[in-house]
Amino acid sequence: MHYIDEGHGDPILFLHGNPTSAYLWRNIIPYLTKKGRCIAPDLIGMGKSEKPNIGYTFFDHCDYLNTFIEKLDLKNITLVIHDWGSGLGFHYANKHQNNIKGIAFMEAIYKTVKWHAIPKAMRRNFKMLRMPVIGWLLTRVGNVFVKKLLPGTIIRPLSKAELKVYEAPYLTIKSRKPLQVWPTQIPFDGQPDDVHQAVASYHNWLKESTIPKLCLYAKPGLLIRKNDVAWIANNFKNILLKDMGKGLHFIQEDNPHGIGKALADWVDKL
Repeated sequence: MHYIDEGHGDPILFLHGNPTSAYLWRNIIPYLTKKGRCIAPDLIGMGKSEKPNIGYTFFDHCDYLNTFIEKLDLKNITLVIHDWGSGLGFHYANKHQNNIKGIAFMEAIYKTVKWHAIPKAMRRNFKMLRMPVIGWLLTRVGNVFVKKLLPGTIIRPLSKAELKVYEAPYLTIKSRKPLQVWPTQIPFDGQPDDVHQAVASYHNWLKESTIPKLCLYAKPGLLIRKNDVAWIANNFKNILLKDMGKGLHFIQEDNPHGIGKALADWVDKL
C-alpha cells in the first residue's frame, strides 16, 4: 500500500473513498503537518497501491487497513475520513475505540441506507451500477466513476493535470475492479448483510461515544445534506459542525483551504 507520510507527533490518518486516492488530501495535509504525523494511504487496489487479485469488498479493505495501521504501529489516531474511507474509518474506530483520539468526517457513510430515501435519479444510477453486466460495462469499460461521477460532483472544473492523476491508476479494464465492487457494498435495505451490520453497529456507537467529532459539510452536499446536518447535530455526542460553503461530494477539491484551516483549529483543541 502506497502512502504519504509527513510531519511528526500523534498520527492523523486520512482515508479516501471511491474512486480517489491520497491525492485528494494534497492541499489539506499542509495545514496539519505541524499538528501531527499526517498519513494518507491509497486503499488497496487504488491510487499507487498494488492491485492483488482479491474481491475488493468492504471487509477486504478493512483487512488491509487494519494491517497497515498495525505495521506502522499507529497509536492515538485522529481520523480524517470521506466517502468509503469514512465507512472504513468509522468501522475501525468502533472496533478499536481505545486507539482513537478524534474523528473528522465529511460526505460520510454515517448510517445505513434505504432505497426509497435517496432521489430517484441516484436510485436508478446505483441500481444499474450494482447489476453485474451493466455495472461492469459502466465501471470497467466506461470508467464512469473517474470520467463522470468524480468531476460531476465537484463544482469547479478539474484541470487536465488533476484529472490525469485521478485517471492514472485505472487505465485498463482489469485495474478498475475496485471501482466496480464499491457500489455493490453500499448497504441498501440491509444488503449486503455484513456491511449493513457493520454500519449499523458503528452508527449506534457514534451516537453514544464521547470521542471528539468534527463534521465538515457543504451545501447542498450529496451524502450529508441539510437534514443530515441537523440529525448529526442532535444525535452525536461531542460533535462540532462546520459549514464549508458550496459543494457536492468531493468537497476537498472545492474548498481544501477551508477544510485544512477547520481541521487545524479542531486538532489544536483535542
